[in-house]
Amino acid sequence: MNGAFFGLPPRQELARRRLDDLGRNPPQVLVLEGGTAPEREAAALYYAAALNCARLLEDPTRQSPCGACPACVQVRERTYMDLLYLDGAEQSIKVDDIREVRQKVGEPPRGPGRRLVALTEAQGLTPQAANALLKSMEEPRPGNCFVLLAPQRERLLPTLVSRSWVLTLAWPEPSSAQCPSGEGPEAPFMDALERFWHTGHGLFGLTGSKGKLTRPVAQQVVLALSKELAQALAGRPCSRLGAFFAERLGVEGLRALDLLLEAAQEALINMANPALVLERLAVRVWLLSR
Repeated sequence: MNGAFFGLPPRQELARRRLDDLGRNPPQVLVLEGGTAPEREAAALYYAAALNCARLLEDPTRQSPCGACPACVQVRERTYMDLLYLDGAEQSIKVDDIREVRQKVGEPPRGPGRRLVALTEAQGLTPQAANALLKSMEEPRPGNCFVLLAPQRERLLPTLVSRSWVLTLAWPEPSSAQCPSGEGPEAPFMDALERFWHTGHGLFGLTGSKGKLTRPVAQQVVLALSKELAQALAGRPCSRLGAFFAERLGVEGLRALDLLLEAAQEALINMANPALVLERLAVRVWLLSR
């Protein structure tokens, strides 16, 4: 009920109840994956309130943060004194940011609850920042907790995840707008990919045709595949290709596909040969589906 106060929608009710449980005995580090970016942020704020709500602290039998006390209101507005909020969506979280955090978590919380360090889109941590964060985790201070937000745990440094408790929010609801239209310059390449993943044939002749596969078209292919992946993750594929992903890859394979698509997009941005990018992606997915 009170999840709405922090922006957490009803479809995340199971996750909200789990956050209530974790708030009573919080792990040092919590990873929130799944959902949408706004839902992950809302879940982090709700968790901060579960750690600091005045009425919860006064009455341990209470189940959820009240959403009315000064602590809850300030958490929602991100002004609470024991909430440190680093937004990786705006820019990469750098090592200097983590060094400032380490200084603050070396001190006791200023209020009666717990200090929460929230890192949104934590996949934006630079390698140096991730290693600095690891040191903070290895030197725990009483009263301090961390929450890392990411679309999937696999996008985080594995050693960070290994030291964390992971909570998966309900995956985004699919919509017809997310379904690829089956039209446009990327459509022949989508058909070729689907045929290749089913039969092992038919891709390289198309990607090797000079001038056919431009970088913008390859980016459209990656975007269309990302939409198919979103549908498959939500359990509601809207095409034969989405059904193939759901059936042949499984949850772990879908997670791996997400990383492959991210790598392909980065390669295209860095001006890699679009035909080679798609061929590499195709082969990796084909191996996953075997």
